[in-house]
Amino acid sequence: MSHRPSSGLAAVSTALLAMSRHLEVRDVLKTIVASARELLDAEYAALGVPDDHGGFSQFVVDGVSDEQWKAIGPLPRQHGILAAMLHEARPERLADVKKDPRFGGWPGAHPDMSDFLGLPIRDGEQTIGILFLANKRCPKPVGGCGFTEEDEELLGILAQHAAIALTNARLYERSRELTIAEERSRLAHELHDAVSQKLFSLRLTAQAVSSLIDRDPARAKGELQQVADLAAEAADELRAAVVELRPAALDEDGLVHTLRTHVQVLDRAHSAQVTFDSCGVRALPAAQEEAMLRVAQEALHNALRHSGADRVDVSIAPRGPGAVLSVTDNGKGFEPRTVRRAGRHLGLVSMRDRSSGVGGRLTVQSAPGQGTTIEMEVPGG
Repeated sequence: MSHRPSSGLAAVSTALLAMSRHLEVRDVLKTIVASARELLDAEYAALGVPDDHGGFSQFVVDGVSDEQWKAIGPLPRQHGILAAMLHEARPERLADVKKDPRFGGWPGAHPDMSDFLGLPIRDGEQTIGILFLANKRCPKPVGGCGFTEEDEELLGILAQHAAIALTNARLYERSRELTIAEERSRLAHELHDAVSQKLFSLRLTAQAVSSLIDRDPARAKGELQQVADLAAEAADELRAAVVELRPAALDEDGLVHTLRTHVQVLDRAHSAQVTFDSCGVRALPAAQEEAMLRVAQEALHNALRHSGADRVDVSIAPRGPGAVLSVTDNGKGFEPRTVRRAGRHLGLVSMRDRSSGVGGRLTVQSAPGQGTTIEMEVPGG
């Protein structure tokens, strides 16, 4: 395949527009890889983001099925040609990657690759990723590489703009993290000021009641009423704070978009694959949407922290006038009737309370070695 400059630049323009539409880092990475593979008509493409420990924090591929990628195993380490590209920060164009003296082999399930084109993605002096393609779909010269100098030039243009898109996405995510941190700090101060004073008064009054109960029962009875009033005020303050904790994104974007964003963040942060699917869900009453989000967050926390799962699937779908949320993991599971002895009952109690509080229903399906499914159904409005 030979690229004319005009068609090549048009393809690059299309790729750049696609990258600019995304703000989440993982979406940007996937778009870069898919655009590079389509741009240069390669069978395989990948992008690795290095970490600080000799491996990759993220590694996105295109042209490999989910089953094949899972069979390949853990993310690659920085060795061989990948390490050379990281440390030397220069393009590599090879007729046969397996014949290069730096080639260190690959897992048995890895697809066979021959010609190879790789470029570092750089932000100033820092290499923030490696973009590479393999198996150009074209007749190859004997002993030569299917990728041409023009291909390398086009990929270089894409890599320069990929650095900008990736840096912008990271800044966007960092900005959101700082906003969340600032909001948590503000609420912590408000909780301390509003609630701790009442709890302190509550403690002192209770101590006074304890000393009065034998020598002045009538007065102790009056003080007990003061204890009840202070407790009610503290509870009101806590409820007001909880209302403020309702995610702003839930009001602005709705349940489906907020939950999808939350799942995407968890997918990046954990080694387990976390997926989200939705189909035709209408807007629900605000209390039901918030309860569903909180139950999803609790179920995801349990699955990612305690189940040992390598895959967690989240879905939300219409059911009658309402909706049903499902969180399924392929982890070690448990016996629901004995969860109290297993020490995991508090999360389930909280989820059941949230569900029943909005007229919903929570069901838990699990068995040792068979994973867990938590389903929450709400009636709608």
